[in-house]
Amino acid sequence: MIFASDNWTGASDRVAAALVEAAGGYAPAYGNDPLTAAVEAAFTRVFEREVAAFFVATGTAANSLSLAQFSKPGGVVFCHRDAHIAVDEGGAPEFFGGGSRLHRIDGADGKLWPADLAAAIALYPAVFIHHGQPAAVSISQLTEIGTAYMPAEIAALAAVAHEAGLPLHMDGARFGNAVAGLGVTPAEASWRAGVDVMSFGGSKNGCFAAEAVVFFNPEQAKGFAFHRKRGGHLFSKSRFVAAQFSAYLEADHWLGLASHANAMARRLAEGIEAASGSSLAWQPQGNEVFALIPKSADARLRAAGAAYYEWPTAGPIAAPLDNQPILVRLVTSFQTQASEVDAFLQILSADAA
Repeated sequence: MIFASDNWTGASDRVAAALVEAAGGYAPAYGNDPLTAAVEAAFTRVFEREVAAFFVATGTAANSLSLAQFSKPGGVVFCHRDAHIAVDEGGAPEFFGGGSRLHRIDGADGKLWPADLAAAIALYPAVFIHHGQPAAVSISQLTEIGTAYMPAEIAALAAVAHEAGLPLHMDGARFGNAVAGLGVTPAEASWRAGVDVMSFGGSKNGCFAAEAVVFFNPEQAKGFAFHRKRGGHLFSKSRFVAAQFSAYLEADHWLGLASHANAMARRLAEGIEAASGSSLAWQPQGNEVFALIPKSADARLRAAGAAYYEWPTAGPIAAPLDNQPILVRLVTSFQTQASEVDAFLQILSADAA
């Protein structure tokens, strides 16, 4: 009953096999191997347009280097108050941005909303040099509370960003779960909606340590190869990351993995809704379920070995919970089995017996 994080999972069988196959023999270093070139072409296929793709080891590096491509020292990046880049990345976006800073914006459902974004950008007029200069807008897909931006919502934010001359970055750590959950194409959920650069996640959904920065206008990627090298994320044996992405992207394996994770989340959410004394904090739109469960059930689940996180209640839920049921986050993955979900729900429901 492991629902702590999709970071806890291993790799899919196809990805693991591809990595083993790549381990033999020799290949040119630093991304000059044929497999890396083939994967760059695969990203073009997935997104239905020419892109520039660069491998990095972590999501933090993908986000930080993406934003640094556009953010000069003193630049301001606009993001949601609970965005991963603002809460969980140790100041890396500011570090790689050479002294840029983040302007955090409140937003319902874990999302930025156009009017709020426009108001925040207006606080930094170009003619006023004392507050900093707008540099970029960043959104997360899925959001930090497991909700998904519809393509029309992304397009509305992109319109605000582009009107101000700012690029739109997407933290796509769970992009696969969003695409699978929304039933749209990767193109529709990204560049066709106005996204300029994406941190394309693989590690949460079946890869070992494989992330990519994808520029939807290759012209905007000029100079990025050097920034990646200087940031310590140019792989000498790039083929090992390429091998993972090759298997991950082939025949939409990545979407199959994400679809399974989403299905397990729906199974979990439906069971929680049916359990007396428990409820969903909001409807899941991917592979993250936020639920209110009794403290007595929490104790039983922990004793039975269930792993998940209690979630802070100051943000998404305005009122303090005091002695009421606690808010928890449950994350499913491609490895989650229906038997795990059912065992969790059986223990959860014991209060009603």
